[in-house]
Amino acid sequence: MEYTVQKLAELAGITGRTLRYYDEIGILKPARINSSGYRIYGQKEVDRLQQILFYRELEVDLESIKQIMTSPTFDPAHALKEHREKLLTKREQLNQLIANVDKTLAAQEGRITMSDKEKFEAFKQKQIDENEKNYGKEIREKYGEEAVEKSNAKFKGMSNDQHAEGEKLGQEILDVLDAAMQTGDPAGDLGQKAAALHHKWLGLYWDSYSKEAHAGLAQMYVDDERFTAYYDKKTPGTAAFLRDAVFVYTGTAKD
Repeated sequence: MEYTVQKLAELAGITGRTLRYYDEIGILKPARINSSGYRIYGQKEVDRLQQILFYRELEVDLESIKQIMTSPTFDPAHALKEHREKLLTKREQLNQLIANVDKTLAAQEGRITMSDKEKFEAFKQKQIDENEKNYGKEIREKYGEEAVEKSNAKFKGMSNDQHAEGEKLGQEILDVLDAAMQTGDPAGDLGQKAAALHHKWLGLYWDSYSKEAHAGLAQMYVDDERFTAYYDKKTPGTAAFLRDAVFVYTGTAKD
């Protein structure tokens, strides 16, 4: 079956403007343009639009979707399986949050008691799930299943004060890095202060510490563009500066 822009937009629950924009950026081209100048979409385009909307539901940006779907290795069937797994994870996160709300309401009504720790369990699990989705494969390959599971368990067991300390330390690391970058010396006092703070921050989340693992993580900040983007948000080169500072701090030589 074939569809015009208007018909396909109605079918998919989106606007015609969205379809035209997808055409403009090259993410979803019509099968053909008819003699009247209308965009015409066939079954292939319908299936492609469904894939795009799955990715959008998972909050993937359009540029990333374009890169994924225009890759020569893109496999629609494999992508659907990944969509399913991610949606199941998302559903589980929502179920946990709903259960937490129900439990909180019951506690407020005096029907049950709820510890402070229980009030934040669902939020912690959501963060673990998001980290797993974004970085799980790389982290597990680098550090192993056992280390990751121990780290997740430690995070879930953190008190509210420890969680607040982690956020405070994370910001302090960025602030010190910003000042250290002005010196241009990873081995200087400020550069080493940033590395030491990073060590302290890791202690809140890692089950055990080693200089080799610390250096390996710092290298990952440079190798993985997602980590690099986080540290380089304000000043390009910050991730590499932190890596160099950690290498000095841990006594690890750069290759």
